[in-house]
Amino acid sequence: MGAKIEASVVDPASNWPLFAEKARQLITQDKVAVVFGCWTSVSRKSVLPVFEELNGLLFYPVQYEGEELSKNVFYTGAAPNQQAIPAVEYLMSKDGGGAKRFVLLGTDYVYPRTTNKILRAFLKSKGVAEADIMEEYTPFGHSDYQTIIAKIKKFASEGKKTAVVSTINGDSNVPFYKELGNQGLKATDVPVVAFSVGEEELRGVDTKPLVGHLAAWNYFMSLKNPSNDEFTKKWAAYAKAKNLAGHKDKPLTNDPMEATYIGVYMWKQAVEKAKSFDTDKVIAAMAGQTFKAPSGFTAKMDEKNHHLHKPVFIGEVKADGQFNVVWKTPGPVKAKPWSPYIPGNDKKKDEPEMAKKAAAPKK
Repeated sequence: MGAKIEASVVDPASNWPLFAEKARQLITQDKVAVVFGCWTSVSRKSVLPVFEELNGLLFYPVQYEGEELSKNVFYTGAAPNQQAIPAVEYLMSKDGGGAKRFVLLGTDYVYPRTTNKILRAFLKSKGVAEADIMEEYTPFGHSDYQTIIAKIKKFASEGKKTAVVSTINGDSNVPFYKELGNQGLKATDVPVVAFSVGEEELRGVDTKPLVGHLAAWNYFMSLKNPSNDEFTKKWAAYAKAKNLAGHKDKPLTNDPMEATYIGVYMWKQAVEKAKSFDTDKVIAAMAGQTFKAPSGFTAKMDEKNHHLHKPVFIGEVKADGQFNVVWKTPGPVKAKPWSPYIPGNDKKKDEPEMAKKAAAPKK
């Protein structure tokens, strides 16, 4: 429509309250039309009241725990039924090693705790006993995994095939995987499936001892298709031109990058359809938007629930830090923001409340 896109970039540096402050600044001072951002659920929960109060628009590009639906947010990352549940089903299957005992290991905040609440209920529905589930949490930035890995080894030695489901987030993944290697815990003994480890997280790790461990995502850089070839080439050219740290020599793409990329283009298409940057008009125009995604599938924004229909892939870590896809869904999966494994969710509506909130008076 002849409007030039101008990016306003702010970095709240993992300081959760600062996310809300920066969101308010973007909407009220910078007058942005849309925000693509937040990394953890705790940062998203921090900004959510601001977007709802000021009727702003947020695209959230990271896998999360569900149990949320807002008129002002489009969730382009995976809900639990598009990542966590399929991954655990795979671990329980013959192809995935037939796991009977599970270690739920996460960073101590809302995403791992809620995801594990859902997984615990799911495992119980499949007949897994309480004694066959171990649950452990560590704080953000935790670096000493010696004791926990020793506990996992002991738990795994008690007779049944054991798997680890990891929702460890951020920098802690590096010491966790290093310690896994140090204690010789191989994928053939105790496979680890991670929901927050992609190509970028493996950059700083010796991946040779990790070969065969798993990650579940809706995209991997190693996927072979024309859309992904174009995406990875464009990113490599951009990273080199901008001299991005780490990416100049080894330009990597990953799942949250793909989710952001899809979101940006869908927002553009919705603005063109609405012929307006007005939040409410763009929200209405987002329903049913489609985009040929780098995953090789056509991503679709659900007509009602503000989540993408996405394929699910499970990949094995290769020695070069890339992933070899060992399992995938036949096509895109519709998100279930309200998990059927949490009591009372069957009564919740699968669409956000569209009643327009009155914006707070300007001070």
